Amino acid sequence: MTYDYDLIAIGSGPGGQRAAIQASKVGRRSAVVERRLELGGVSVNTGTIASKTLRETVLHLTGQHQRAFYGSSYRVKADITFDDLRARSRQVIEREIDVIRSQLTRNHVQVLTGAGSFVDAHTVALTGGGLPPRTVTAESFVIAVGTRPARPAGVDFDDRTVIDSDGLLQLGRIPREIVVVGAGVIGVEYASMFAALGSKVTLVESRRSILEFCDAEIVEGLRYHLRDEGVTLRLGETVVAVEPHEHGCVTQLASGKRIASEAVLYSAGRQGAVDDLGLERVGLEADERGRIRVDEDYRTAVPNIYAAGDVIGFPSLAATSMEQGRVAACRALGEPVESLGKVQPIGIYSIPEISYVGRTEEDLTEAGIPYETGVARYRELARGQILGDTHGMLKLCVSPDDQSLLGVHALGTDATEIIHIGQAIMALGGTLHYLVNTVFNYPTMAESYKVAALNAMNKLRDIERIG
Repeated sequence: MTYDYDLIAIGSGPGGQRAAIQASKVGRRSAVVERRLELGGVSVNTGTIASKTLRETVLHLTGQHQRAFYGSSYRVKADITFDDLRARSRQVIEREIDVIRSQLTRNHVQVLTGAGSFVDAHTVALTGGGLPPRTVTAESFVIAVGTRPARPAGVDFDDRTVIDSDGLLQLGRIPREIVVVGAGVIGVEYASMFAALGSKVTLVESRRSILEFCDAEIVEGLRYHLRDEGVTLRLGETVVAVEPHEHGCVTQLASGKRIASEAVLYSAGRQGAVDDLGLERVGLEADERGRIRVDEDYRTAVPNIYAAGDVIGFPSLAATSMEQGRVAACRALGEPVESLGKVQPIGIYSIPEISYVGRTEEDLTEAGIPYETGVARYRELARGQILGDTHGMLKLCVSPDDQSLLGVHALGTDATEIIHIGQAIMALGGTLHYLVNTVFNYPTMAESYKVAALNAMNKLRDIERIG
């Protein structure tokens, strides 16, 4: 049977883009289905690009990095408005959409505007987009529809005082007080941004800790910074009600506490955007969080249908979604491709940043794997002093047997950048000796690897000397 396309990606976010472009690169007919008029999906329009641009704008306008030199009251702009924040985000988003459109056009990927819904395993019906309903067929599909913010039942979201991360950029003002419900990645990122802007922030989390998948020492460093910025942490607390009032709202906790604020930001996880996909028509189903189960090749239970990105769950990062989409397309088309390596970086764009690759101290201890640590404090680095970051750190977890790197953890300026040095060394089987014996530009943040490596090497030598 002849199909309209060899591969169709449903969703134009990072996973869908890369899947469709990869198919085109190997000479296949490909298309992207996108329900929005704007390309890029959640990642560009309300998620990754929007939030990270907002973060950089906050850092610049508040003069956060310069306060170590000019005092805690220093600001580039005294009266920061939400229009200031939106202006830069809007500009970056528009340019990124243009880049995506150009990449799809150059690679001869057709964009099909409309909401896609499966008719059968090889057919998708398209509705909306200013066009009459129609159907398209493909030999293979990659589902890359992404996620939307989960909205707990019983919470009255009005996009004015009670909002989620998608509605954040629509706020008309910077709230004097804000309650952030949920201390996952998104909640922590936005809590730190509002704190930098001068808002009084209360971060509520039902668990007893935040970012449990990260190294505990690194998380404790972040918690110190949050407290230093005036953030109140309410851990082990559950929100039972949010009462809207004329000038704000009152958040009621199960413990009986009541918190007054101008706004409440819910960050209660993400939900797969699969409601209208018609999965049942092809024999697929999503779990309670809207996630689709796939195998190691990103193939669903239907042989010609694959899925990639946030809709398949952890780690739900733009970077991994891109690679998942590319690999899924190659698998679907029978093209040779290497699977994603196990050494994948995690980046959290809080203020300060957190990033890591590999295993944490807690993982290694629980697994009974011996290790030693090497730590470099940013205050020990000339570059750290120049940038005014005296609280950041880099930590290496090292095997005492062969001096290989088991994990790399960073907190502070450029953490999400410098982590890739550790990632490369781990992926290529490098050891502590490489870091000790190599030359890094001076002054740089990368030099922290040498300082941390020397610290770890000294500890290992002490064990040898005494033991």
